[in-house]
Amino acid sequence: QVTNLDRFELFFPERRQFFLENSDLFANFGFDRLRPFFSRRIGLESPIIAGARLSGKVNQDWRLGLLNITTGKVDSINLSSQNYSVLAFQRRVFSRSNIAGIFVNREALDYSQSSEDPTGLIRSRFNRIAGLDFNLASADNKWTGKMIYHHSFSPEKQGKSFAHGANLRYQTQFVTAEWNHEVVGKDYKAEVGFVPRRGYFKFEPVFSYKFYPEDERIIRHGPNFQGQMFLDRNFDLTDREVMISYDVLWSNTASLSIGATDNYIKLQAPFDPTNNQGDSLATGTDYHWQNVAVSFESDRRNVFSYVLEGSHGGYFNGDRTSFSGSVIYRYQPFGSISLNVTHDRIDLPSPFSSARFWLISPKIDFTFTDKIFITTFIQYNEQIDNVNLNARFQWRFQPVSDLFIIYSDNYIGNNLRVKNRALVLKLSYWLNI
Repeated sequence: QVTNLDRFELFFPERRQFFLENSDLFANFGFDRLRPFFSRRIGLESPIIAGARLSGKVNQDWRLGLLNITTGKVDSINLSSQNYSVLAFQRRVFSRSNIAGIFVNREALDYSQSSEDPTGLIRSRFNRIAGLDFNLASADNKWTGKMIYHHSFSPEKQGKSFAHGANLRYQTQFVTAEWNHEVVGKDYKAEVGFVPRRGYFKFEPVFSYKFYPEDERIIRHGPNFQGQMFLDRNFDLTDREVMISYDVLWSNTASLSIGATDNYIKLQAPFDPTNNQGDSLATGTDYHWQNVAVSFESDRRNVFSYVLEGSHGGYFNGDRTSFSGSVIYRYQPFGSISLNVTHDRIDLPSPFSSARFWLISPKIDFTFTDKIFITTFIQYNEQIDNVNLNARFQWRFQPVSDLFIIYSDNYIGNNLRVKNRALVLKLSYWLNI
């Protein structure tokens, strides 16, 4: 869990083994926040009945991926059975570049008008995405980039159902210069993708320079600049972020970063800055603020290491101070103990509610043998008033084959009353044929 102060949906990476092998063939289309396919959409709202996947290299120039999964009906939320099909290919061109194509189809198997979306999970009988990506990599690796065009198809009005983007980076030992832009139509729908916002233009320049001093204690240091700007369909500014920082990397792997950020946001929808059921700022209101931040990471090779980060400045119509830190103690070869702490203090003027959020997460990893492991994770999340306990026993009885026993508990934070608990048995067996 994380403290969520974002206006848009958060991205969490896929962890299920079925989706991870050759995952780049399916998951690398689009950009970080403009993905036509996101496998975590499958099987979280409804149980997976069955699925199959075929992926790999056809020859030196061609890669191919096929995926088909069917999920069950969930009567309690009026969600019909779904079938998900994905076809992806990649064709190498020039020395290191490639052209890739993807087709994503979600189809309701027992669709009816009555199942058309009281929950917002599935909005139509089908949703389809077709797209092409061109991935550039020069022979000397100085020039890299990507150009994409995707189009969505749904029973609703089509209109501007497209997404286009481009990225170009020039990188040498000293200089990094990059340009990114995205254009997403208001009717573009990727129900099996990750697209937090629609109907916008995005422009993002990046520049950094590195110095390499004669002092052997420092590997490199230098300034960084990154700008990000969002415009709506009428080319009016809705978001702007300008960040400058200075980074230092020592030869012992320790690093330091100091930076400042200038922010501007014009809200396109009501938003509670605390994401904690407080009063919302109104649509159309705009806010301009600055903040400063510093982070330091110690030598990661040591038995004891740590990371410290802090920031302070404005936040919409108030102020925000944030601190996060993590410490880890490694006791080789038996395991490690770590602690992650995050604290956010948000001060807003009346009648809006201020907030204080703690997120505390101790973790113990213990290795009995090269085949038997135990991981215990506890987390207190003040924002959602939740305490979570997760203990996992793992027995790797042969390569890539595991038996897991997991115990999980969730409690209400202020009185430790049980919300839910579960005991899960999972067996993974690898067939090498």
